[in-house]
Amino acid sequence: MKIALFSRGPGSGRAVRLAVAGCALLAVGAAGTPSPTADAPDPLLASGTQVRLAGGAPEVPEVSALSWVVADARSGDVLAAHDAHRRLPPASTLKTLFALALLPRVPEGRHRATDAELADVGEGSSLVGVEAGRAYSVDDLWRGVFLSSGNDAVHVLSAMAGGTRAAVARMQDTARKLGARDTRVVSPDGYDAPGQVSSAYDLAVFGRTGLRDPRFAEYCRTAFAEFPGRKGAYDIHNTNRLLTGAQGVERYSGAIGVKNGYTSKAGHTLVAAARRGGRTLVVTVLNPQDGGSSTVYEEARSLLDWGFRAAGRVRPVGSLEPPVAAGPPSSPRPRPSAEHAAAEVTGHGGDGGTAWRTLTLAGGAAALAAAATAFATRRGRRGSGARE
Repeated sequence: MKIALFSRGPGSGRAVRLAVAGCALLAVGAAGTPSPTADAPDPLLASGTQVRLAGGAPEVPEVSALSWVVADARSGDVLAAHDAHRRLPPASTLKTLFALALLPRVPEGRHRATDAELADVGEGSSLVGVEAGRAYSVDDLWRGVFLSSGNDAVHVLSAMAGGTRAAVARMQDTARKLGARDTRVVSPDGYDAPGQVSSAYDLAVFGRTGLRDPRFAEYCRTAFAEFPGRKGAYDIHNTNRLLTGAQGVERYSGAIGVKNGYTSKAGHTLVAAARRGGRTLVVTVLNPQDGGSSTVYEEARSLLDWGFRAAGRVRPVGSLEPPVAAGPPSSPRPRPSAEHAAAEVTGHGGDGGTAWRTLTLAGGAAALAAAATAFATRRGRRGSGARE
């Protein structure tokens, strides 16, 4: 049995191949008993791009985002990722967690907004137009959150569920229960705040979980709606351009949500989901470094396209499923088995055999090298303001 490990990081053009005889020792002891101290490292904890491609699988597209994830919504399998656990400001994509935490808590019916509820909305926030003294249905307020990314609606809903502090605490508890350990909540609307971070991995978890909730799923896929105002209802539209096809971005066929965001600190962020041919994918893209405001959508589009084309021709590099026993937020995630830590390479020539390639950072290679008996190297193929 051979293990092949390839690394592709920013600016890296080299690949490292480790051939390990007797690599079963990575996962089991001499007597064949699983060893908790010898588990292979979780690829998603490594830096760089992580993907396991079968022969004939399309190459992962080059994107400029600081962090991204492509996952299967049904199984939770992570098909590919780049710096999945890098902690970054999430902007309004954090509203996915807000909805998960508060949808079950906010009672149905109507509510009259107050000045006190709107007092702490951050300067420059995106707003749906909630006015103090006016009564709104809870559905109106949730549409204001999902479509207009209204921080005013977030603060009113928070007040209805016990206040901002209670909302933050519930969000943090929800993240913990889902195994989303990179997320630190300070402001329920995702407005820039010191110490507030999440990750592409955690946001993909929130998006996937939300799609299983009928109310969440309906709100996040709604492209257009009306919102009550002084002179009658006015039109609002979803700021997720993959869903609506707006401002030069073509609508993505099969798009079903989930949430976009922007702050001057976070840059442009997006959790996107699409369904085609019975398969649903969730993609997170955080802070593209190239282009303008449309880049986050185009990079999400290319990753979604890749995910649908690569279906059945990649092996998972991780899972969005919560760990069996989630420890404290600072503890490492449970390790996958050695079988899933690196892909077996079969050196067939023209016989239709499958050649699996694994992309990880050199840090992951170092962890394997510690248990390896020999290795060889070779040059391989490319294997923060305003809110939205």
